[in-house]
Amino acid sequence: MNQPLKIGIVGLGLIGGSMARTYAAAGHTVYAMDKSECTLAHAREDGVVSDILTTQNAPQCDLILLAVYPVAAIEALRTLAPVLTASTLVMDLCGTKRDVCATCFSIAAESGFPFVGGHPMAGTQFSGYENSRAGLFHGAPMVLVLPETDRDSLRARAKALLAPIEFGTFAETTAEAHDRVIAFTSQLAHVVSNAYVKSPQAQIHHGFSAGSYRDLMRVAWLNETMWCELFLENRDFLSEEIDHIITALGAYSKALKENDAATLTALLREGRIAKENADKDGDNS
Repeated sequence: MNQPLKIGIVGLGLIGGSMARTYAAAGHTVYAMDKSECTLAHAREDGVVSDILTTQNAPQCDLILLAVYPVAAIEALRTLAPVLTASTLVMDLCGTKRDVCATCFSIAAESGFPFVGGHPMAGTQFSGYENSRAGLFHGAPMVLVLPETDRDSLRARAKALLAPIEFGTFAETTAEAHDRVIAFTSQLAHVVSNAYVKSPQAQIHHGFSAGSYRDLMRVAWLNETMWCELFLENRDFLSEEIDHIITALGAYSKALKENDAATLTALLREGRIAKENADKDGDNS
């Protein structure tokens, strides 16, 4: 978009803060609210946030981003809904989609403004405004969950309003499909990493670790409050993934205990082939 936008952001953590920094760096006006007055003051001192997001200036926003936990996102939308109109698009940036989208689609339909679910697929193991940065999402995938009506127009509108963020790709899915996949691609990885570091060897590994250790350990450093809420909201799909990996690990353990080279080799081969097949879809990370 050529003309300056007015962007409202609820929550100035890693995701919301990075969104705010990116929009501000591109010359757009950012209004924000955050539960931490210190964080909000810091963002204003940085020149990232122009003013506090309120029910008075929210209707002036072209886009409002809900960059907080799902329950808080719903609460914020309930507060803002009475003053919003069709001129403001609201989008959540939560890590799970079923609960937040179902409720927010309903609130939006009742109040007469558009709502789109969103999930930027980028981040770091660190949280908070102090770790946010402009350009965090440059080239990253963005997942959208659209309502049943006005899909084409809302898709185009969302992409146009998000253009300053410079996402690399956009994917569209349902809330249920999103949560099922994210249980595997993100949540399970955090659980495994967090459990892996509990080995006593983690405290004495220094000098014996390299890339594989760092790759597996990275997301063990997490925000337990946020991830607990996301895990519980997605507990059905995530527990299925955990049960699956427990079963798979059990097979490796059995082959080792029985000194069964043939079975162990077969298991390792299956894993290698599964990785090769997964890479054919274009994600070789």
